[in-house]
Amino acid sequence: MQITALPYLDEHTTAIAAGADDVWLSLVETLDRSFSRPAVAGYAGLVRAADRTASGPRPLAEGSTLPGFRVVAAIPGRELVLQGRHRFSSYALIFRLEHVGPGRSRLRAESRAAFPGLIGGLYRRLVIGTGGHVIGMRRLLSAIRRRSE
Repeated sequence: MQITALPYLDEHTTAIAAGADDVWLSLVETLDRSFSRPAVAGYAGLVRAADRTASGPRPLAEGSTLPGFRVVAAIPGRELVLQGRHRFSSYALIFRLEHVGPGRSRLRAESRAAFPGLIGGLYRRLVIGTGGHVIGMRRLLSAIRRRSE
């Protein structure tokens, strides 16, 4: 499914006291570490994600995979687009970096997803309805900010 066809879920933003190049390195390193944990790979297998292992170029670049995700676009210092699918959902995470001043950046994380069918709807309630997705995104952005600053 094309990313533009996926319904918009939400967007989370954080201001970071670091330049875009430093934030980019922190972004790709944090994602690689966070999503390459054994528990994440186990979950990706459980839901039958299309991509279940970390592979491809490092640092993350187009064609790299993480459990649950494939990098479909990577413009260092500007944008990283991850896409994935499993039996309950098709989804994307789009990270955008903006220079906002000397040594200051803004990182935005946009989430998009489709949850087809009854089971997809139940999965959406479990992940989105409980607030789990929001908590996870906030933690991820905080980790990137801490690593950058």
